[in-house]
Amino acid sequence: MTLLKFLPPLIALALVSAAGPVLAQVNTGLPSIELKAGIYRIQAELADTPKAREIGLMNRANLPTNSGMLFIFEQKAGNCFWMKNTKLPLSIAFIADDGKIVNIDEMQAETTNNHCPTAAVRYALEMNKQWFSDRVIVPGTLIQGLPKR
Repeated sequence: MTLLKFLPPLIALALVSAAGPVLAQVNTGLPSIELKAGIYRIQAELADTPKAREIGLMNRANLPTNSGMLFIFEQKAGNCFWMKNTKLPLSIAFIADDGKIVNIDEMQAETTNNHCPTAAVRYALEMNKQWFSDRVIVPGTLIQGLPKR
């Protein structure tokens, strides 16, 4: 983007417009944590601030196979998720304080349907679509390594 300041304004505007949402926010540089679900290791970025949770995985072009995003809320609640501006289909596991998955939902890209936990939770883990089902990870499975709040 620094190159744009050296171009005449109309050319710079045309480049930005042609490239699409160049300035779209993407969570990068977030801290990460290693989690375990059975025999599977997960590298999860932490979305533990209001801004990080708001952006989530929006505008990502891809997500490595065993990578995801762990959303951490200050209070247990029925926090719902949607997929506005999220280009990847995802699976979400809602996780209780004891680390057990409460429920899992499949989410389609670019939709505004609500995906909610069936009980008040503090954690939600987003992974590539069907990541959990492909590994036979179901409600009741323990997710190890959650940060304590």
